[in-house]
Amino acid sequence: MPKILIVGGGYAGFYTALKLEKWLRPGEAEVTVVEPLPYMTYQPFLPEVAAGSIEPRHAVVSLRRHLRKTRIVAAKVTKIDHAGKTVTITPAAGEPWEENYDIIVVTAGSVSRTFPIPGVADEAIGMKSIEEAMDVRDRILDNFEKASTMAPGPERDRLLTTVVVGGGFAGIETFGELRSFASSLLKYYPGLTIDDTHFHLIEAMGRIMPEVSLKTSLWVIKNLAERQAYIHLETQLTSALDGRIELSTGETFESDLIIWTAGVMANPVIRNTDLPVEERGRLRVQADLRVVGDDGVVPDAWGAGDVSAVPDLTGKGVGGYCVPNAQHAVRQGKRLAANLVASLRGELPIDYFHKNAGAVAGIGLYIGVFQKGKVGITGLIAWFMHRGYHGLAIPMWERKARVFTNWILNFFWKRDIVGIIARDNPRAWFAEFATRPRPAAEAAPATAPKSPATSKQTVGAGKK
Repeated sequence: MPKILIVGGGYAGFYTALKLEKWLRPGEAEVTVVEPLPYMTYQPFLPEVAAGSIEPRHAVVSLRRHLRKTRIVAAKVTKIDHAGKTVTITPAAGEPWEENYDIIVVTAGSVSRTFPIPGVADEAIGMKSIEEAMDVRDRILDNFEKASTMAPGPERDRLLTTVVVGGGFAGIETFGELRSFASSLLKYYPGLTIDDTHFHLIEAMGRIMPEVSLKTSLWVIKNLAERQAYIHLETQLTSALDGRIELSTGETFESDLIIWTAGVMANPVIRNTDLPVEERGRLRVQADLRVVGDDGVVPDAWGAGDVSAVPDLTGKGVGGYCVPNAQHAVRQGKRLAANLVASLRGELPIDYFHKNAGAVAGIGLYIGVFQKGKVGITGLIAWFMHRGYHGLAIPMWERKARVFTNWILNFFWKRDIVGIIARDNPRAWFAEFATRPRPAAEAAPATAPKSPATSKQTVGAGKK
């Protein structure tokens, strides 16, 4: 059987494997997914995970549970040699090895794109993984606990100041959800008021959320300002050393939580390959998702998702390419699987074509925005549209059921406000009180002095 190797188990990789399981005949091909994580993360839910509205495990989908006919390899692909049709696979533990394939599908996704701003690499956190969203939630809860025991002052202000860098969809959703979360916490901390909490979003451009109309984006800015969450437009972060925020406007303040959402870039694995890459570091593919070079289609190589530069045939893509979002990645994964099956059976692949279904976002509990063409909806109705769309869009019915159940329970009993900050060092409590062996020097008994009786006996023996 031909061996199909899928690099990455995110949206595009998961859906490619899922549909191949459905459409391939028994014995038609062997499919392997190489992914370091045992799950696919539904990233549109990360802001709600950070805000305590969704249980973290409900926002991820187990690969092994739902890809039962696919071989799952928990490791990273660190090199692709398509000329020799081999990849180098590097596991978290153990030695790397090379593996052969017949057909490769590159769906390695993207990572946060940062700039060399002092302090960002050491102080900031992204919003691309479930682990980051969980940490943000626990940090906010822990900071509230600490601040509640402090007198007003610079240290308390630092703990209650949150900064988000980037005014795209991910940044605005994160910003709005966290503002909503922090406001809901105040009733549990009588010594704190909304004036004690500070939320700042920094955006280098002159507007936010380019996917929606200017009118809708201005409504979002006004709504957030009414909730005491402030957006700095045409402003750049110039330094974040030791949590001290310095802006291009000259404004400075301190923050204990800096969240970076200012763009993504193709997974760096694509740098270690002989497959053709375009100027922005993405895999070059044509509209049918086959990899293409200067000399035409590269045989047996396919790509989709954020790691690939997929032409947008609607003519509305940025630079002529599909924007890196879940809406495209999911659909590209399904199209890639269909085209791959067609190719195996000697049929022609079909070009990927998708008109934007609209943009929907949640910016806090009961507050949302929706944009489809010139139609913009804001407020409660848009929030229901946001939850309805994403609740149904997350893969697998068992996950949909868990998410909707979580939302229903939250409606009656509110969001869970327990932060488990000790998970970063779970052995601390045990290690603090565990009994340890004494050092060897302490444990060795000292030489006992001779007793008086023994001395007398010795003396007496000498006299005899």
